[in-house]
Amino acid sequence: MQRRVVITGMGAITPIGLTVEDFWASLLEGKSGAAPITRFDPEHFKTKFACELKQFDAQDYLDRNEVRKNDPFVQYGLIVAGQAIANAGLDLDKTDRYRTGVIWGSGNGGIHTFEEQVSEFATGTGVPRFNPFFIPKILVNMASGMISIKFGLKGINYTTVSACATGTSAIMDAFNYIRWGQADIMLAGGSEAPITKASIGGFNALKALSTRNEEAQTASRPFDVTRDGFVMGEGGGALVLEELEHARARGAHIIAEVVGCAQTSDAYHMTAVHPEGEGAKRGMQLALQDAGLKASDVDYLNAHATSTPLGDIGELKAIQSVFSGNEKLNVSATKSMTGHLLGAAGAIEAITCIQAIRHGAVPPTANTSQPDDEIPAGLDLTLGKSVQKPVKVAMSNTFGFGGHNAIALFKAFEN
Repeated sequence: MQRRVVITGMGAITPIGLTVEDFWASLLEGKSGAAPITRFDPEHFKTKFACELKQFDAQDYLDRNEVRKNDPFVQYGLIVAGQAIANAGLDLDKTDRYRTGVIWGSGNGGIHTFEEQVSEFATGTGVPRFNPFFIPKILVNMASGMISIKFGLKGINYTTVSACATGTSAIMDAFNYIRWGQADIMLAGGSEAPITKASIGGFNALKALSTRNEEAQTASRPFDVTRDGFVMGEGGGALVLEELEHARARGAHIIAEVVGCAQTSDAYHMTAVHPEGEGAKRGMQLALQDAGLKASDVDYLNAHATSTPLGDIGELKAIQSVFSGNEKLNVSATKSMTGHLLGAAGAIEAITCIQAIRHGAVPPTANTSQPDDEIPAGLDLTLGKSVQKPVKVAMSNTFGFGGHNAIALFKAFEN
């Protein structure tokens, strides 16, 4: 008999809010996090804007040595992990640290450090003088490692990497380890700091990013006939997953329940999704099966929807196929506001689903004024304004380069 898994804590730093509460309020307002890039001079780049963190200084959260020794993606992970632990009311001195683990995701790892150090070497004298923290700072597993070190968590610890499905993959693995009895508490999520010259330039070369430099705030426009690519974002999200009876025994406030997850592969293309959403469709069906739910049970679906010409329609075809007849379903694409946080996207979008359940509200799809004619009929895409409604079950879709699909289902907690 599998054990039940609940959410008891959350943390988030995003381009539209540096706490879960501020992030959620901005989502409901339809607030855009897009603005001109400040991390570097973007003059010679096709895309000159992104969704950066606002009014953020890592030293407001971490001591000087933590900032110096860690790439920004690790810094973000440490910060949101701390928020989630505090939100869960975890007293780590009374917690079995051997039964408490960390599964953390990042798609790019320390690309900021890698780019900085290699650039310094290439433009210098040629003498190899690298920072002694160069290698540990770029390792993609270092966020999970440093979170476990900071908080003394000695259980299961590793990193998931499935491109833009990464954050959901981490949540799924944490969910499974708890319900299989191999852990009592897991900290899961993802963090990403990809707003660098190499990252923006590389995605420009793929023609994946929007180039609407004069309309930055509305450039991410999922499902719109004029969409031309995604907007890069940065930040992180963390969830505390806990076995139900363990949470009850310590008097934890239970926020929601994780009830099902699934992963599939398109096995189709290096960067493009399957045009009919075949892998996404199977993933959604398998997640429902895992949860013991029907398509008609789902009230809200947070779509992966990155605002790319091919990806959005393929996903909507899959959603229409799975949820045809579910007239109460609201779909929305919150990357229209946050931008695309790559490996951290699944984590903050899981938080979005949980907040929708907690507050009885569906955040909007922003910036979409001319819906594509290819959108299947009968889908409510929650365009422009949030919707107040009871949300008992919410689904989060995330898909990544390489054909990775990861889907998670969350439900209002019931005894």
